[in-house]
Amino acid sequence: MTEVVAALIWDKDKFMICQRPAHKARGLLWEFVGGKVEPDETKQQALMRECREELAITVDVGEIFMDVTHEYPDITVHLTLFHAAIREGIPQKLEHCDLRWITVDEIPQYDFCPADTVILERLRTIGSHS
Repeated sequence: MTEVVAALIWDKDKFMICQRPAHKARGLLWEFVGGKVEPDETKQQALMRECREELAITVDVGEIFMDVTHEYPDITVHLTLFHAAIREGIPQKLEHCDLRWITVDEIPQYDFCPADTVILERLRTIGSHS
């Protein structure tokens, strides 16, 4: 099983989603920023590194929003989604095709990675965090 972390970053009533590069597995699907946890890292350290590498931002990692285990044909992931806030920097598309800030009501307009489905359902149930 692969440990993966992701960030739920809010700006008022919108949260950030990123579009995966076309050449990667699940290419062009939308996801939360994040990635694999390296062997020598905590989940929080991994999330800070991934946000720096993928978006050129520094984040403060907060509480866990939820975690999910999902089996893809090629990999099984244990995804931990943390609340996070941008401390420094403006998000840049260093790895992703696109980056958007969307409201909970806009979720159905995007094709997300299957592992995110249960997270998105919970977001829609509780509505905006504010």
